[in-house]
Amino acid sequence: MEKRKPIETREDIQLLVDSFYAKVRKDGLIGPIFNDVAKVNWDEHLPKLYNFWADLLLGEDTYRGRPFPPHMKLNLQHGHFERWLRLFTETVDEHFIGLKASEAKARALRIARNFMINLSLLDPS
Repeated sequence: MEKRKPIETREDIQLLVDSFYAKVRKDGLIGPIFNDVAKVNWDEHLPKLYNFWADLLLGEDTYRGRPFPPHMKLNLQHGHFERWLRLFTETVDEHFIGLKASEAKARALRIARNFMINLSLLDPS
């Protein structure tokens, strides 16, 4: 296993995102949502994710978009977000240490919570 290090560069962000979404794509619970339901074009989507996380963690100003709207039509459930968060946290912990690693996990938790809240507000049931 490679040595864990602080998140400091865009290359670190790319390692995090690539490693995380490699797990997501293989996951039995959330992989089908990305691969079969959303039919994510990974060549197009991964650079957006690099920009998103580089903005959040490194203060870059490269992300353009609104992350929530594409998720509205995917019929996501609480368990999907729990798995997403577990895989994200696991990936951060495998590769990184330090303040930015802790910040990445805290931000992922807030993102998952906000998405769950927003989706529950949209659910008419």
